Amino acid sequence: MSTPATESVSKNDNKPLCGRVAVVTGATSGIGAATAARLAADGAAVALVGRRADRLEALAGELDADGGVIPVALDVSDAAAVARAAEEIRAQLGRVDLVVANAGQMLAGPFEDQDVDEWDRMLDVNVRGLLRVGRAFADDLLAAAAEGLPADLVHVGSVGGHEKFPNYAVYCATKAAVAHLTRNLRVELGPRGVRVKTVEPGLVATELGDHMVHPAGRASLEQFAGLQALQPTDLADAIAWSVAAPPRMNVAELIVVPTTQG
Repeated sequence: MSTPATESVSKNDNKPLCGRVAVVTGATSGIGAATAARLAADGAAVALVGRRADRLEALAGELDADGGVIPVALDVSDAAAVARAAEEIRAQLGRVDLVVANAGQMLAGPFEDQDVDEWDRMLDVNVRGLLRVGRAFADDLLAAAAEGLPADLVHVGSVGGHEKFPNYAVYCATKAAVAHLTRNLRVELGPRGVRVKTVEPGLVATELGDHMVHPAGRASLEQFAGLQALQPTDLADAIAWSVAAPPRMNVAELIVVPTTQG
């Protein structure tokens, strides 16, 4: 039986990503799982990175990937674990030329009484974790680009990096940091051939909001109740299209929202 990550993935006979080696963080569910499935279907070897080993192993077992798929269980907020994983991935799959930094936390609550540990968790995963993953594979990306090959660093941000939502101040601040970090890295790495991009979704049907604890944070999800959410595979399609473009072309900032979100 197919899973939400794989149910609408259709194989591309041309295999546009054949020969590429991808790392996808947050691959245990949602956008990460769907993106990993799509990249594998398009011919890439894929390292599935996330905290829940059982889910990674299950997804790896479901995917029929020409290039190979490996599960790598870790928390991106653990710098030493990220460094070890980078070596493991290179040893098993080869040099990485495609990184999708998707792992994220969305914990909403009023600024004046939200648990500050939730702020730390969002900063550790959404910003520091994303930085660590990019740094771990920067040399790989630059080496691929120096050979004239495609090299992509994809940051999954959010429309929250540009918009204002009650009770989401710190979450939105982390996504604004991702947006501006990406712009600056594009100036730094783009001239050397690495395509740095943000994909910024609006409302997507994922588990992202399931970890909220604060009652006001959970209640704030109701503001999105009338919208027809995107599916994770919609974002996977967008990411796959952007990284399959010719090396001369970078889809630098891609905002993907439900039609009804405006």
